[in-house]
Amino acid sequence: MSTDTPGIDPLLALRAPQDPACDVFLTGTVFLDIIFTGLDSAPVRGTESWARGMGSSPGGVANMATALARLGLHTSLAAAFGDDHYGEYCWDALEQGEGIDLSMSRTVPGWHSPVTVSMAYEGERTMVSHGHEAPAPSAVPGKAATGKAATDQAATGQSTTDQTTAAPNPAFPQCPPRARAAIASLVPGRSEPWVATAARHGALIFADVGWDETGRWDLDALPDLAHCEAFLPNAEEAMRYTRTDCPRAAAHALAERVPLAVVTLGAEGAYAVDGRTGAAAQVPAIEVEALDPTGAGDVFVAGFVTGTLADWPLADRLAFAGLTAALSVQEFGGSLSAPGWAEIAAWWQRIRTLDDQNPTALERYAFLEELLPTTARAWPLRRAVPTIGFRQ
Repeated sequence: MSTDTPGIDPLLALRAPQDPACDVFLTGTVFLDIIFTGLDSAPVRGTESWARGMGSSPGGVANMATALARLGLHTSLAAAFGDDHYGEYCWDALEQGEGIDLSMSRTVPGWHSPVTVSMAYEGERTMVSHGHEAPAPSAVPGKAATGKAATDQAATGQSTTDQTTAAPNPAFPQCPPRARAAIASLVPGRSEPWVATAARHGALIFADVGWDETGRWDLDALPDLAHCEAFLPNAEEAMRYTRTDCPRAAAHALAERVPLAVVTLGAEGAYAVDGRTGAAAQVPAIEVEALDPTGAGDVFVAGFVTGTLADWPLADRLAFAGLTAALSVQEFGGSLSAPGWAEIAAWWQRIRTLDDQNPTALERYAFLEELLPTTARAWPLRRAVPTIGFRQ
């Protein structure tokens, strides 16, 4: 599925023989995403709408796993896959197409793959999802344990319409692989034991959070926050949790609870505070014409994780995360849209040739010069064939 990208390893200078083989571990539900784009307006009841574009790809937690892998991080995913054609397609696309380690994942006989249909129009999206909790491995003799079968809105960027998908899977292995980092989605009132285990074994925990349906917005109801290196809510979530009326004030309040607080500000970019040093940084968003926003939040997190593991300055991490998210919304779907280094290199070469660019603004991304190849493919790039069914 992925395109041929330059073999860039952003952690190459930091790797040592004793390091874990896994850079980032994550778990969650893999959906088959079917995305319709090019709709002039929302579908109207009792009518048929035709879309000018369509894409199909692994979605849910696969969005973030793919984004991490395309940025050169060794990524391990624990998830359940149905033994239907959808599940087979998603497994092959992730393992063979993206090089993601699925050794902690499993195929569940007789369980159908969760599916999401997404319709993008007017810069927004509407989604309909269906799925059921995967049965515990004990009911599937000979199968390896995997991650929770849950729909985590913040981690997947998807809304839940079937409440059966939101229940945790108790079969998740309590001993995740050693990794430099792990990504968790926090849920009020719930603690995932694997998060504490991963942190105890040296992994940096990056976490986001979904909308608090209880309406309490209580940070103490997020017990796994105590294990986090970084917390990445959006502005509305951050202000509600901190009882503040300003996203920047919310970030500073959160930095008293976690080493790194990152608040996404939508069209205004992102703001971050280092709780250890008190340093703060804000980077504006890149203005682009958005085709489909599916998975942009996941791509942002993947970019920030990459920059953090590479030990970049805080402002550079924010800029890189924002850039990767901006590039993603110009393409179909979630995992299909995640940019690799080829896209980033092509963007950097092209943007400097445009007459209307502010040289001072471009200087914000000059740190990429040392990483990117000197030659890049022509812009625009086609990243993948957005459908199921073609055979070699």
